[in-house]
Amino acid sequence: FSFLACDVKTETLTAALSMTYNIGRMGMSIERVQRFLAEHAPETAVTVLAKNTATVALAAEAFGVESGQIAKTLSFRVNDGVVLLVMAGTARIDNKKYKQFFGVKARMLPAEEVEALTGYPPGGVCPFAAPATVRIYCDRSLCSYGEVLPAGGSDNSGVRIAPQRLASITGAEWIDVTG
Repeated sequence: FSFLACDVKTETLTAALSMTYNIGRMGMSIERVQRFLAEHAPETAVTVLAKNTATVALAAEAFGVESGQIAKTLSFRVNDGVVLLVMAGTARIDNKKYKQFFGVKARMLPAEEVEALTGYPPGGVCPFAAPATVRIYCDRSLCSYGEVLPAGGSDNSGVRIAPQRLASITGAEWIDVTG
């Protein structure tokens, strides 16, 4: 007895099931962000696109904004904790400033740990509805823009929001660790 009816290969079936699982997982992440925004910033919404927005370049093109307006959210391990750092898409970490502020060298989370520790998959990490144990920081580089776009919980979503509002609703602390 074979489960491979109609010449469907095991790899194809596995890929289809995996894709369905991932779409469902991403949908839950987006819904969590939408619930958070409904409570804390009802004037703001998640925009879900058909295009991938997992990188700064892809997101800027998809949303029709400057790369700097994409508020990339990077996840770091700081001692025994996890930190989310939201910064302008064109900004780069200044290792000296980072170490001076956090007291340790910058160590990004490995991709395979990101979702388990932040609640969001790589490409969709955002500061909204983050686990209570995760500390959130907004870098001053965001202040160059009136509106920024962090991810909305998936690699094809975003949230248009003013930097001050972003920091306010997420409880983020403002810092300066980019150069």
